Amino acid sequence: MSLWVDQFRPKTLDDLHYHESLSARLKSLAASGDFPHMLFYGPSGAGKKTRISCTLRQLFGTGVEKLKIDQRVFLSPSKRKLEVNIVQSNFHIEITPSEAGNFDRVVIQELLKEIAQTQQVDLNAKQRFKVVIINEADSLSRDAQAALRRTMEKYMSNMRIILCANSTSRLIAPIKSRCLLMRVAAPTSDEMHQVLAHIAKKKKFDLPPEIAQEIIDDSGGNLRKAILVFEALKMQSPDFSGSLTIAKPDWETYCHKVADLIIQEQSPARVMEVRAKFYELLSHCIPPTVILKTVAERVVDRVDEALKPDIMHWAAIYEVRMRQGNKKIYHLEAWVVKVMSIYKHFFYDIDMGAFD
Repeated sequence: MSLWVDQFRPKTLDDLHYHESLSARLKSLAASGDFPHMLFYGPSGAGKKTRISCTLRQLFGTGVEKLKIDQRVFLSPSKRKLEVNIVQSNFHIEITPSEAGNFDRVVIQELLKEIAQTQQVDLNAKQRFKVVIINEADSLSRDAQAALRRTMEKYMSNMRIILCANSTSRLIAPIKSRCLLMRVAAPTSDEMHQVLAHIAKKKKFDLPPEIAQEIIDDSGGNLRKAILVFEALKMQSPDFSGSLTIAKPDWETYCHKVADLIIQEQSPARVMEVRAKFYELLSHCIPPTVILKTVAERVVDRVDEALKPDIMHWAAIYEVRMRQGNKKIYHLEAWVVKVMSIYKHFFYDIDMGAFD
């Protein structure tokens, strides 16, 4: 039994419930004989991958849904083995090069060169090229992006590349200039309500408007999260009666506890305690940028209005440094020390002012 988020995922561009102008544009591009490299970008849960899969179906037909998962092994320059999972059909291949860490350039160079030098084998295919989908494109290293740029220029006749990213800010200009940019914005409240109502209709039950609004408010524009929460609430209470509570993920609750620790005490001992909590979150594969964002938002909710701009300013600075560096824990810890320093000085100034 599949989850609703998979069960009701649109299969074609006509099935999509929002961004109709974008769907129409993708349909016309798929029908034209000149399909370009593309870059889909937008927030998590906005429907980028769903639109990509619908576009592939429009290009090649139902054959793109016959998928197989392979694990490929690549060798780094130091002969270290790199294992990367690959999802592929006869017409396309989907990779996440960031799984290889700093050696993502090796994956990009070898795999794309191999694909680009082979012709389309399916004689019934509507198009003569293969499509390569690169997930988390904004996490690619500069070297990998440079390698990708050269590949995009050289093998245009046999291959099209579709990049999927949350933001374009970390992609180099030459890559952006070689792609048609497709912004997939987060759905509005009304559009999310329409999708939830469609699912409720398919499952043959009524969705109370107040429950729908509560789900939408909690999801923050993430439609995938909204559908998962919707299904969880339905399992919790089939008729949506009584007091329903939207459960928070364990990692989010843990991040809130870390934020509370920062506010409660500012000392070297507390910094060490917070560091241990960060290690715990990182060891459970919670992305460091998500940890920083969640903890910062909780801290901002708990402090004086005058401190909020400074705390978010330093969170932004350390997020940039974190993306540029290798040791994520250093930047998380540095931000905590900075926040503790700002917080302590603020109350010190207040006390001195009262004393004067």
